[in-house]
Amino acid sequence: MIIYLSGPMKGYPESNYPLFMKVAKELRAAGHRVYNPAEFDWKGSHETFPLRRAFAEYCAFICNEADTIVLLPGWERSLGVSAELALAKNCKLTILEYRGLGLLSLSDDFVLA
Repeated sequence: MIIYLSGPMKGYPESNYPLFMKVAKELRAAGHRVYNPAEFDWKGSHETFPLRRAFAEYCAFICNEADTIVLLPGWERSLGVSAELALAKNCKLTILEYRGLGLLSLSDDFVLA
């Protein structure tokens, strides 16, 4: 699979990067190609993070390369994930939810809350 990894960041300790890194490592070890937004090339502070440039890159990957989106715990409460998920649904990506011990497929009738 070519996976876009999506999950909440804002308000989490270390922007939830440790979980993003752990899951990306697991998926890559299983042979998948993974785009991990926690690896976005930015060395500055959170206050100067180039959000528009980052989302443009995320969206380009979802639209042009990914065939699957994997949602991390807490995704239901994230504005960023809701945007990524809507785009993934429109691009007909497979939608999976990470559950610690594996991935759960979300049904085709899954609707954004």
